[in-house]
Amino acid sequence: MNILVVDDHFLIRDALRDWLKRLNRDVTILEATDGHQALELVSKHTEIQLVVLELNLPGRDGFSVLDELREHHPTVSVVVLSARQDPDSVARAFDLGALGFIPKSERPEVLLSALELVFAGGTYIPSQLLLSEVHASSKAETPFAAVGTRTRKPADLGLTGRQLDVLELMMKGKSNKAICRELNRAEPTVKNHVTAILKALKVMNRTEAVITVSSLGWERPLVQSHAR
Repeated sequence: MNILVVDDHFLIRDALRDWLKRLNRDVTILEATDGHQALELVSKHTEIQLVVLELNLPGRDGFSVLDELREHHPTVSVVVLSARQDPDSVARAFDLGALGFIPKSERPEVLLSALELVFAGGTYIPSQLLLSEVHASSKAETPFAAVGTRTRKPADLGLTGRQLDVLELMMKGKSNKAICRELNRAEPTVKNHVTAILKALKVMNRTEAVITVSSLGWERPLVQSHAR
């Protein structure tokens, strides 16, 4: 496993180096102090598989770095580790393709568990965001509330077994093309399934879909609750 840590604070990079070495794998760690250096390293070292990215960087912010990584290096996974914890920053990071968002206030054990989840093909969403969405859904008629109050299990969405397969892969952070390969389906078919899923969940995008499904606490795999 080759990991690039991007943070302008030496103490943070030093601590991350120690924490990442706790993973039960042969970890090689590279470091960058700003966004420009990070992009140069990813271009130079094609073996980098994961970038742990701070959003507050000198020169250019982490969002622009994340956007460029997703455009030019789509096979590199990105997890945000930031002092920012506001829902807007979290949602924006996921919209730009991050597979995880870890507040710096979390314990090292949470960081390692989140990275293990991403390594396994999942998506890590901070518990604070899930709790805030659940709390908001109990007070207002939002897309989250609409699903939370009327839908208690995946079968209630009225989705087909294949659409639940697609939703399962969306929860793992898979792109449409990756879902096409895994399910052996044409891209227009998968796009239609994604559109149906977003409509059923009453959300606008993948980020809201992942947050909604996570907040409902459904057991996975989802298809176990729905007859094909």
